[in-house]
Amino acid sequence: MADKNTFYITTPLYYPSANLTIGHTYTTVAVDALARYKRLQGYDVKFLTGTDEHGQKIEEVAKKKGLKPKEYVDGIVADIKKLWGQLDITYDIFIRTTDDYHEEAVKKIFQRLYDQGDIYKGVYEGYYCTPCESFFTESQLNEGKCPDCGREVHTDREETYFFKLSKYQDRILKLLEENPDFLQPESRRNEMINNFLKPGLDDLSVTRSSLDWGIKVPFDEEHVIYVWTDALSNYITALGYLSDDDSDYKKYWPADIHFVGKEIVRFHTIIWPAILMALGEELPKQVFAHGWILFDNDRMSKSKGNVVYPEPIIDLYGVDALKYFLLREFTFGQDGSFTKEKFMNRLNSDLANDLGNLVSRTVAMIDKYNGGIIPEAKEEGEFDDQLRGLAISTPTMVDSHMDKLKYSNALEEVWKLISRTNKYIDETAPWVLAKDEDKKDRLDTVLYNLSESIRIISVLIRPFMENTSNDIWKQFGIDKSEMTTWESLSDWGRLKSGLNVRKSKPMFPRLDVKEEIEKLDEENQKLIDKRKGVKKEEPKVEENYITLDDFDKLDLKVAEIINAEKHPNADKLLVFKLKVGEEERQIVSGIAEAYEPEELIGKNVVIIANLKPIKLRGVESQGMILSAEKGKALSLLTTLEDIDSGAKVV
Repeated sequence: MADKNTFYITTPLYYPSANLTIGHTYTTVAVDALARYKRLQGYDVKFLTGTDEHGQKIEEVAKKKGLKPKEYVDGIVADIKKLWGQLDITYDIFIRTTDDYHEEAVKKIFQRLYDQGDIYKGVYEGYYCTPCESFFTESQLNEGKCPDCGREVHTDREETYFFKLSKYQDRILKLLEENPDFLQPESRRNEMINNFLKPGLDDLSVTRSSLDWGIKVPFDEEHVIYVWTDALSNYITALGYLSDDDSDYKKYWPADIHFVGKEIVRFHTIIWPAILMALGEELPKQVFAHGWILFDNDRMSKSKGNVVYPEPIIDLYGVDALKYFLLREFTFGQDGSFTKEKFMNRLNSDLANDLGNLVSRTVAMIDKYNGGIIPEAKEEGEFDDQLRGLAISTPTMVDSHMDKLKYSNALEEVWKLISRTNKYIDETAPWVLAKDEDKKDRLDTVLYNLSESIRIISVLIRPFMENTSNDIWKQFGIDKSEMTTWESLSDWGRLKSGLNVRKSKPMFPRLDVKEEIEKLDEENQKLIDKRKGVKKEEPKVEENYITLDDFDKLDLKVAEIINAEKHPNADKLLVFKLKVGEEERQIVSGIAEAYEPEELIGKNVVIIANLKPIKLRGVESQGMILSAEKGKALSLLTTLEDIDSGAKVV
């Protein structure tokens, strides 16, 4: 029996493929978020993932490539581990079914089942699906095709060993009927009961004699142990079951949750429990079957050409943006449709507008109004209780949803707090308080309350977006301490005053949806071409030099920003008043997504002073402010030394 303070959580084993799509990453991201959440709560977590490397498919693919099966899967597994590294997946064990300790334990399991009469020798003749590596009876087929993947099956006849699955039919039916939480969502439980258990279970073929790539039956080496008996056992062999050291098995088993895709529910809720029952071992506490991520309501498939890979998304927008979208956009347990438009819009609305804007505005105001020091709360006022009340109640709501694996609902609760904190800024108007010296105590309280709410938000998002949480802590001078524990969320006021804030680049700059979709498509296609071995000729870059005479035409000058405000008709534009020597002029610049207006006042910038004036969305612009741009980052050009406005740039 597992210790009370442990939490054992698993993904299904992945088929060795170098081309894992965002659909494949969905399960692992979800499991990782739950593992992080449980660790924050103080649990001793054991997180298992790995690869299922035996079977006919691997043998055939390796042969076509002129490789030995193990040689082939070694390279693929390295790619999978690399992707899990890019996704910052915090697994504790990565098991391979080719690991020696796993193979030895599987042989012992098979021998025990055979010795006690749960496995016997016979001849199998039936319908076989090669991609799923599964046998089916005629009644189990769906319009003559595989009920799991929908592909063609073929008849097969061979000598095999059978597991007495039918012997455990009544016990499994009772398990599912009397313990509804064992298999969730409910629709999957109903499917197993009505489509498989009530019609009756046949004994299960658990070996193959027509292939060589697998674990040999210990007493009959002409047979290899069938992939599902082999693969399913990983959940206990990874903990040292039937080994010289089974301390982890005694500590962590039974598993708290097996996460699986809906296409492999039958194996995990009928075959796996039957094997455990035969072994006399405890059953996992729960199996949760999630849905698929579709592409425009169609299942992602390399053959259909609608595959979206995670690597370009991570490279362009960061791992936290991908994780947030996957867990926020879809209801876990149901199918969800991925579109690039949904992804970009979610980033703009939730991450850039809501969270990113809240953090950057608060840091900028503390920097401007209190010298970059988080003040002490002093004078209570209107709206404070509302903000505090929501901040303290939100963790309870998050806990409630996470206990039910409702990731999207949990994040929705966090974003209600983010929205309320943004509203608090508008309600209290710190920029107005800053103009009245008598309101200094009230201003300090408002700035502290904003900072404390953001501290709570930073801990709440940590299981889902750890990098963003770290970024917020860095900007607010927070170190990992009693201020950052899950327990700290129950108290308002844990944030220490006196900490120094650090202004940073926007965490999530706003995106031009159309441009970004084109960019993502291009990067995704580059990856597809690379994996297919397609080489494209790089276009020749034409030289584009200018002469000194061309440069002399530009009148570049240093200008001091004396005022900045948002454009009345355009969200991306700021309107600047600049001092250029003895002259004052107005310039409109499209940098609103990178800077807050108030943080730029008093800064020196470089402008083109002799650019023909134009009107931008109804406001005249008398020149151009120069900036440097790389990817999503943007920085205004200035001088290394403090130089008076009006100085000419040469």
